[in-house]
Amino acid sequence: MMKEKRQILKIAYSFIDFAIAYFSLLIGTILHFYVFEPEKKRFFILPADSFILQFDFFKNSEFFSILVTYSFLGIIYAFGQILVFIATDLYQPRRILQPAREFLYILRGVVINLVIVLAFLFFYREHSYSRLIILYTFILTTIGIFLGHLLVKKYIIYLTKKGKFTRNILILGTQKGTEKILEYFDKYKFLGYSLIGILTEKQKKNLNPKIKQWIVGSEEDLPKILEEKHIDILIVSLKGNYKKIYKIIKICDLEGIDCRIIPDIIEIMTHRARIEEMEGIPILVLRDIPLRNGYHQFVKRTFDIVFSLVVIIFSLPIMILIAILVKISSPGPIFFLQERVGLDRKIFKLIKFRTMYVQDKIQSETTWGRKNDPRVTPIGKFLRKTSLDELPQFFNVLKGDMSVVGPRPERPHFVKQFKTIYEKYMLRHRVKSGITGWAQILGYRGDTPIEKRIEADIYYIENWSLLFDIFIILKTIPALIKNPGE
Repeated sequence: MMKEKRQILKIAYSFIDFAIAYFSLLIGTILHFYVFEPEKKRFFILPADSFILQFDFFKNSEFFSILVTYSFLGIIYAFGQILVFIATDLYQPRRILQPAREFLYILRGVVINLVIVLAFLFFYREHSYSRLIILYTFILTTIGIFLGHLLVKKYIIYLTKKGKFTRNILILGTQKGTEKILEYFDKYKFLGYSLIGILTEKQKKNLNPKIKQWIVGSEEDLPKILEEKHIDILIVSLKGNYKKIYKIIKICDLEGIDCRIIPDIIEIMTHRARIEEMEGIPILVLRDIPLRNGYHQFVKRTFDIVFSLVVIIFSLPIMILIAILVKISSPGPIFFLQERVGLDRKIFKLIKFRTMYVQDKIQSETTWGRKNDPRVTPIGKFLRKTSLDELPQFFNVLKGDMSVVGPRPERPHFVKQFKTIYEKYMLRHRVKSGITGWAQILGYRGDTPIEKRIEADIYYIENWSLLFDIFIILKTIPALIKNPGE
C-alpha cells in the first residue's frame, strides 16, 4: 500500500525534477547572454558535422545555436540530478515531510550534481561552457525543485479532498499499531490515503480519543462495511488470534480486497524495521541502524578524521595554554583519563583536561557530577562552562574510540545501573559515542533527566545521516551558549 504510493510519487518527482533541472540550465543561459551580460561577445563551437547545422534556420540563428549548444549539457545535468536525488534518498516520504529539511536535502543534491558536472566539463574540451551559467543554474534548480515539490504535494492533497487519487482504507482492530497507522495517515496526507473508519474488537472499551473518533462499528460489521463502502485496503490490527485473522483474509479474498496485517510485535518495532530474506525465509529486522551499513561507516569515519584533524590543528595553541593553566592551578596531572563504555559495550579510556582536584579513583568513577560541585577547581569551572575540557577528546576520535557526533559515553558503574532502570538504554551503544550529540543540542546536559537523553540518542541513531551530523555540529556552539555545561 505505502510502497505503491511512494513509487508513484517517486516517478512523478523524477519527471518534474528532470524538467526543472533541464530548463533551469537553459533559462540560466538566456539570463547570462541576454539579460545580465548582453554586450558580451558570444563564442560557440559546434562540431562541423553536427546534424543541427544541416538546417539553415538553426545555423543562422544565434539564439537557437546557443540553446542547442547548451541543451547537450542540460540533458547531462538533468539526468545527473535525478541519479543524485535517487542515490541520496530524496524521494523517501520522511525526507520530504518538513519543508526546511527537504530544502536542505535538495540543496545538498544540487551541489553534489554540480560538482560532478564541473568535473565532467574539466575533461570535456569540445566546447567551453560559461561557469556563470552554472551559478545561475544552481540557484534556479534549487528554488525550482523545492517549489515544484511543494506544488505537487498541495495538488495531491487537493485531489484527495475531491476524492481523486485516493485509496480507501478500513482498519480492523485497535491495537498499538492502529495508533501508528493513524499518525502515518495524518503525517503523509500528500500520499492520497482516505481513511473510511475503524472497526473495534468486542472487548475494547477505554479507547484512545484519536481512535474513538474514527469508530464506525465492530468486527461483526466487517462484511456489511465491505459491501456498502468501496474499500480498497483492509488493515488488520488484531493480537494473537490467527484463526480469526485467517477468516478475515478469506473474506477479503472473496471480495477482492487487499488485506494487510500489522504484526503483534509492533510495540517493540521502530520505523527503521525492515524485512530481510534468507533462502526464501522472511526475517524481520526490528531496528535497521544506518551506521551498521559499511558505506555509512566509511563516510562517517572519513568525516571524523578530517574534522578532528582540523580542530586539533587550529586549537593546538589553546590546548597548550589550557594545559599550562591546569598544571599551575592545582597539583595533579594535566589530563584526566577515565573508563567509558563505547561502541558495542566496549570499554575505552576517555581523555579530558582535568577539572577536579585529584581524588580517589573509586570515588571518581562512582560519584555523579552535580551543579556547584566542590571537587571542581576554579579553572575547571571555566573549562566545564565552556566545554573546553573536552577538546582532547578529538584524539579519542582520531584513535577510533569515539565519533565527533554521537551519544555521550558513560562510566561502566552507571551503565550497569541505568540498563536495569531505563528501557532501551543499552541501544545507545549500537554506535560510537560522540563529543557532541542530539541530546546536547536539545539541552539535555549535566543534571538533566536520563529518559530525555535516551530518547534523543535513539532518535539520532535511527535517523543518522551525514547532513544530520553537520547540522548538530553547527548547532553545538549556540547550544553551549544557551545551556552551558556544569
